[in-house]
Amino acid sequence: MKVFGVCGRSGSGKTSLLTRLIPWLNARGLTISTVKQAQEAFDVDKPGKDSYQHREAGAREVMIASAKRWALMHEYREQAEFPMDELLARLSPVDLVLVEGFRRWPHERIEVWRRSVGKAPFYPEDPLVRAVASDDEVPDCTLPLLRLDDTDAIGSFILGRTGR
Repeated sequence: MKVFGVCGRSGSGKTSLLTRLIPWLNARGLTISTVKQAQEAFDVDKPGKDSYQHREAGAREVMIASAKRWALMHEYREQAEFPMDELLARLSPVDLVLVEGFRRWPHERIEVWRRSVGKAPFYPEDPLVRAVASDDEVPDCTLPLLRLDDTDAIGSFILGRTGR
């Protein structure tokens, strides 16, 4: 599976970009999965639900399934956080996995940067950032600069980088 990332500070527009890119890529016949980095204490379950009680009782994995979808929750317990290859191995094969966050993983990425967020960009210190998507001027940027609202240009850039 090919992997390409989108990184950027909180509030920069990473998720909005991905929600435009996914249908754009699907329309070109590609199957897409995503991996989203979350805060350490995130939870997809709710207290009081059976699956939550299974997990709280000590189950390492809890699968929830219906006629429309299934989800697998895995508790690390005493394990270390899985590296990129172990997490990706748990996905069904697709043409392209888009990764939101996970800047410590070794994959190419586009950085979403907005001056209004008020924080410096990552690209000067991140050698895996291959382009910057922004709705602002990005001073001293020597990387390709893509308009954040230009889904065609960003999608085409990703396809070119992943050989699709």
